[in-house]
Amino acid sequence: MTLHKKRNLQTALLLLAGMALLFLAASPAAAQNDKKKKKKNAPAADTGVPIIPLTDDQQIDYMISDMLGAWQVGDIQKLHNNYADDVSVVSGTWEPPVLGWNNYLAIYQQQRTHMQEVRMDRENTYIKVSGTLAWACYQWDFEGLMDGQETGARGQTTLVLEKRNNRWVIVHNHTSLIQTVHPAAPTTTPPASQPQAAKPTTR
Repeated sequence: MTLHKKRNLQTALLLLAGMALLFLAASPAAAQNDKKKKKKNAPAADTGVPIIPLTDDQQIDYMISDMLGAWQVGDIQKLHNNYADDVSVVSGTWEPPVLGWNNYLAIYQQQRTHMQEVRMDRENTYIKVSGTLAWACYQWDFEGLMDGQETGARGQTTLVLEKRNNRWVIVHNHTSLIQTVHPAAPTTTPPASQPQAAKPTTR
């Protein structure tokens, strides 16, 4: 295949990929326009696939992911959906507990203005449900830019949750920051000087 044909093939493939991306981006918008045209009271189509309800553990695990996603992108409405209005929050710094959603929101928004390119990963999650109360604990790993400077932190969070109006919400959030100490660079010390042998005295 000649170089000219190769370039034409590459150009065609790039155009096809671009058209596919445009189609994928346009599909949700087209679907939303179709939904608007339908009557609100129209019965939902039966797909024949049974909807399997999530267990309480699964609901809580999904809610934690939803909350962390909202925290990372700054989606206040979605974040509020996961927190109770009377939530109490204990941070990983030496500060008094924050009581109430509005007080927590003010602190979160102040911190969020300093952060860019935020990433928060969660692992080793443990969830325990007891009636309408539950608690969950997990480890997290944070990376991002703080006022343009790269920063990172690790810690653990414990959540206390309550099922209100058939929906799990966070009523207490306790976060612990893990201090990571980097070992100091070894200092190079010159080897101890060997004592010189005493010169014999001449008489």
